[in-house]
Amino acid sequence: MSVIGCTQEKPYRPEAKEQTQELQPNSNLKLQQVQTQDRVLTSGTIVEVAHSVIPAVVGISTVEFTRENLWSEPVAVQGVGSGVVVHPDGYILTNDHVVGGKTSKISVIFRNSDELEGVVLWTDPTLDLAVVKVDAFNLAAAPLGSSENLAVGETAIAVGTPLGLQFKHTVTAGIISALNRTVRVPTNLGENFMEDLIQTDASINPGNSGGPLVNIKGEIIGINTIKVTSAEGMGFAIPIDVAKPIIQHFIEEGSYVTPYIGIVGFDREMASYYNRNHYVEEGVYVVELDRNGPAYAAGVRINDIIIMVGDQRVSKMLDLRKTIYSYKVGDRLAIRLIRDGRELTVNMTLVEKPV
Repeated sequence: MSVIGCTQEKPYRPEAKEQTQELQPNSNLKLQQVQTQDRVLTSGTIVEVAHSVIPAVVGISTVEFTRENLWSEPVAVQGVGSGVVVHPDGYILTNDHVVGGKTSKISVIFRNSDELEGVVLWTDPTLDLAVVKVDAFNLAAAPLGSSENLAVGETAIAVGTPLGLQFKHTVTAGIISALNRTVRVPTNLGENFMEDLIQTDASINPGNSGGPLVNIKGEIIGINTIKVTSAEGMGFAIPIDVAKPIIQHFIEEGSYVTPYIGIVGFDREMASYYNRNHYVEEGVYVVELDRNGPAYAAGVRINDIIIMVGDQRVSKMLDLRKTIYSYKVGDRLAIRLIRDGRELTVNMTLVEKPV
């Protein structure tokens, strides 16, 4: 299965204007003229959702300078992705693979074609999430929903910038096809398992990465990340609940340091695939440990099943991540786990995630 990822001297205040961007010829695309009719915005429709969410969705253009070898001249490589404003003071959520790496310049393009320089505040390649900040205020922001109680068959709407900035603010709609999906993704650091993903048949194409997946209320339920290239209608989004505590830290404190416990864990489905002789009814099955990490130092071992962190029960990796990310580096936590059929508690102190 193949998958792809898809500062100014004065604060910026967006003007109430919109510019029409002229479509540039593209020999790889076949365009067909269609007639459009005025539509009446009605509550709970995709039309209304698009009307409310589009102003908060941005295009993100990046420039990275690369060399083929030590003696060649640096070449500028441009990338395009999407993002969504999650707070009026200029906080934008997107993918790590859109703005991470050796990116030297980030431009954020708004609906009215205004462009601002973006600064990466935080990024995590394993989650494929990043927070970008622009020097702005009073921006249109999309409300954060919840991914906890999603159901298969619910309406899912994706907004983004597929195939380049000329198609920015494209809206596609479908349903939630499945939940808690695990996908193996190639990265610069090797293969990575992305877990707890939302699967949708809403069209997600290159350039949609980092854009929001929203529900019928216009609330963000996920951040679009990858699609299966060998099949139609198989796109995936990162559940918004894992990003909410991170965003909250930035809004309240202006910064965030990623806490780290040093485990690789699988949910029930992946655990049975990894070790068919080990049944996991609930919790997170520990398959790898950083021997220099706090979990190992506290006594957690491979094949343990983590069922509670602090006062929060965990049934999957998403629960574990969002709970850990709600704490700060230096906080001490009680971890409840199952080992050889019996429960025990260990205590660990969170450390900063290694680079």
